[in-house]
Amino acid sequence: MDLILPDFGLLFWTGLVFIILMFILTKFIWKPILSSVNARSEKIAEALEMAEKTKAEMKSLQAANENLLKEARAERDAIVKDAKETATKMVEDAKTAAKVESEKVVAAARQTIASEKVAAIAELKTQVASFSIEIAEKIVRAELSSDAKQKALAEKMAGDINLN
Repeated sequence: MDLILPDFGLLFWTGLVFIILMFILTKFIWKPILSSVNARSEKIAEALEMAEKTKAEMKSLQAANENLLKEARAERDAIVKDAKETATKMVEDAKTAAKVESEKVVAAARQTIASEKVAAIAELKTQVASFSIEIAEKIVRAELSSDAKQKALAEKMAGDINLN
């Protein structure tokens, strides 16, 4: 029955040991434990705060990155557009230059053809004149083959000269 109803001395010493133990724990152990728990709590709070800041920074960086991507795409589109315009302009300039050059070649060919035509006509006239002279010479020789024909022609020419 000693376990159920303890003696007054046992209760006194147990209570005294408990109070001394509580005093020692409170004085020397609880403060370092509480300070370490508080420090840990502050570190966790700082880490959470840092995580929130980092998250906010990541969002702002992501937004800035998206803006940069949009600007880069717009710049790329502008460069591609300029390149296409430049290519189109170069093609048009080349076409215009080729057209001008072909017109020059055609004009030069027409001029050459015209000058060759004039030369051919002049040569043809020369040949026709030469042929005409040869034919006239043959006819005159045939007509003037006799003395009587020569005298009649001379008289006729003399009559024409006097009349004029």
